Amino acid sequence: MKITVLGSGDAFGSGGRYSTCLHLAGDDGTVMLVDCGATSLLAMQRAGIDPNSVSAILLTHFHADHIGGLPFFMLDALFNARRKAPLTIAGPKRVQEWVKAVMEAAFPGSSSNAYPFEITYLEVSPDKPATVAGNAVTAFPMVHDQRAGPCQGYRIARDAKVFAYSGDTTWTEDLVPLADGADVLLVECYTWDIPLKNHLDWKTLSGRLADLRAKRVILTHMGPQMLANRDKATVACAEDGLVIHP
Repeated sequence: MKITVLGSGDAFGSGGRYSTCLHLAGDDGTVMLVDCGATSLLAMQRAGIDPNSVSAILLTHFHADHIGGLPFFMLDALFNARRKAPLTIAGPKRVQEWVKAVMEAAFPGSSSNAYPFEITYLEVSPDKPATVAGNAVTAFPMVHDQRAGPCQGYRIARDAKVFAYSGDTTWTEDLVPLADGADVLLVECYTWDIPLKNHLDWKTLSGRLADLRAKRVILTHMGPQMLANRDKATVACAEDGLVIHP
């Protein structure tokens, strides 16, 4: 498994970073995106990634910095990439309904286009693990904004490795089993020492690092205050383009 952080930014592009988008490639070359934030298609183009190589898109929740790039991805598949290969779009409950709403908000009528490739929608929830593009995916409930949810983190197992990703969340005890034994945990950390009801801060997270028994912890989704203090963190911080080999 190889993970490329195409976008490590927050909702506001702090630090000039792209919106959340992770590129997961299996040893057999199968590609899945985790989240597809508003700037994802641009980030893929800058990285030289062929959108047609993506077999599936797994969404953590339905805020625009995590799904806003999907309408552009879909229309590019139709008009530019001329996609023919099937595409799986996976995520929390009601994922198909949410995707249609996002498509219609961005480009009215686009959700009913005659796409020349098969689209499969797959719900993944804590009580309903799934296999997505060859990845064994287990969902964990996160605490972020239920108006854009359910909001979920994922353990993704492939090629004898486990990658854990929090998505957006404040501290929740469900982070402990999410991280337990993972080769890598990519966890959001929006502020340095300002507690928020829907995002993590380093002061809180650092006090619980011993409970997050992943082999490596990497921070992402950092806002201005966290970016200004990231050199003080005792774990690695993601950058756009970071390549992770679990």
